[in-house]
Amino acid sequence: MLTLLAQAALICGTSWVLWKFVRQYVVKTALDNLPGPPSPSFLYGNLKQLYDKNGWAFHRELGEKYGPAVLLHGKFGRKLLYVFDPKAMHTIAVKEQYIYDEAQWFLRMNHATLGPGLLATTGDEHRRQRKLLNPAFNINHMREMIPVFYEVTHRLRQAIENSVANGAAEINMVNWMGRTALELMGQAGLGYSFDPLIEASKDSYGTALKLFIPALYALSGYLQFYNYLEAMIPVPLRRKVAEWLPHENFQKFRKIVDTMHDQSVHIYREKRAALERGDEALKQQVGEGKDLMSILLRANMAADAEDRLPEDQLIGQMSTLTIAAMDTTSNALSITLYLLAKNPEAQAKLRQEIMDAQAGGKDLGYDDLVSLPYLDAVCRETLRLHAPAPFRFRETREDVVLPLSEPVRGRDGKMISEIPLPKDTTVLVGVISSNTSKAIWGEDAYEWKPERWLSPLPETVAEAKIPGVYSNLMTFWGGGRACIGFKFSQLEMKVVLSVLKSTFNFELSEKPIHWNLAGVVYPTAGTDPAPALPIKVSLVNRS
Repeated sequence: MLTLLAQAALICGTSWVLWKFVRQYVVKTALDNLPGPPSPSFLYGNLKQLYDKNGWAFHRELGEKYGPAVLLHGKFGRKLLYVFDPKAMHTIAVKEQYIYDEAQWFLRMNHATLGPGLLATTGDEHRRQRKLLNPAFNINHMREMIPVFYEVTHRLRQAIENSVANGAAEINMVNWMGRTALELMGQAGLGYSFDPLIEASKDSYGTALKLFIPALYALSGYLQFYNYLEAMIPVPLRRKVAEWLPHENFQKFRKIVDTMHDQSVHIYREKRAALERGDEALKQQVGEGKDLMSILLRANMAADAEDRLPEDQLIGQMSTLTIAAMDTTSNALSITLYLLAKNPEAQAKLRQEIMDAQAGGKDLGYDDLVSLPYLDAVCRETLRLHAPAPFRFRETREDVVLPLSEPVRGRDGKMISEIPLPKDTTVLVGVISSNTSKAIWGEDAYEWKPERWLSPLPETVAEAKIPGVYSNLMTFWGGGRACIGFKFSQLEMKVVLSVLKSTFNFELSEKPIHWNLAGVVYPTAGTDPAPALPIKVSLVNRS
């Protein structure tokens, strides 16, 4: 009897796998009628072109040649949809966001490495977390945190000033932007100091956070199979298997994850203990009890029982929010400094606006800072043209029909106004294709022109109804999974730029800079593959 049951289970399991394979890879669907580039490889499809760090031309071609809904191929010929049609993006990001959900491997991998935070949860669990976190990211809280932002940024200024006191010097600004973004998130986010900035950092948690993304990229070939591997290993054995696995890169990654988790638990327990002692104890800590985690812990204690988060989810937010904020904001600041160095007239115009507002060098208050028109235009234009995260993945949780705002012509010559998608279809939303669409932004869409934000935008921008939470852009996504900290990021950028631009002048070095296409875009100099942005820095003569 047991043998018969085992045979039946094997047959059913094999049949299910075969059906999934046939449905995804063999059966003709509406996706096959969409325009798209040829697949150069049955094994990899278009994936190597998508992930190529020099693949900017391929992504531009997707937008310009094939239109807002494109057929691509993944491994073994699997069909993928690349889309940046506004109505389709609204459906994906807002209207049906939990049908077009994060990929399972992405959720499971984040749960295992960062904990059950915002990047690892979905559905009601995710909504409950955002509900408790939202007050920590509102404008009133940003006003309270601005002295912390300035205190950290002044330490950055002093460190750079020490390097150029005797004359102009070439400085790796991507390194400084990374250290600054981490310390800003540490103090304002966790109530913890990672990095003194003026001297070298020796913090193990900060070091682990910096190494997390590079170590994860070293395992990128395995990530899409993570949820399958996890399903094969019983929970009690996972730790032992992880420690035993004879893979050098994996073991480096495991140690990084362990350090992050241990330090998160330590900080959480210290903060909880201070909170239990009262507000005076919190005020003695970094952030003086105004940091995001202190606010979250207070909100959690005051919440109704059904809205309260368990301890593991509170701890899970710590590394999640820091990782999410660090690389994206630091690289956005890096590319802004690069563009201003490349465009000295724009740099001079921005510096003059900031120095006029500072009236003798004082720090600008929140309202004065966010109301500077050219500073705001520089930030918006940089985040439009150079979104730190250039594309997003989603996965359909059920059979669904995706509508388009305008029909596209299929391979058979017929017009397509909606696309039926089978369950488990991977959808790539082209953030950069949307942000640089000539149909929306005009013929100069690929030019960096901050001035475009100082006059009325083309009517096509408003008419497109882009569902992003920021400036008709998809840079910070939209809907319930939009970047919860985009206002935090904007304030961080403006504080850092206002302090640096009023103190230093930036010029391009002789080393060629290349911006590498990746999950988070990063710069390299010359042939060295390590992230680097050498810029010639000198003091500004304020007279």
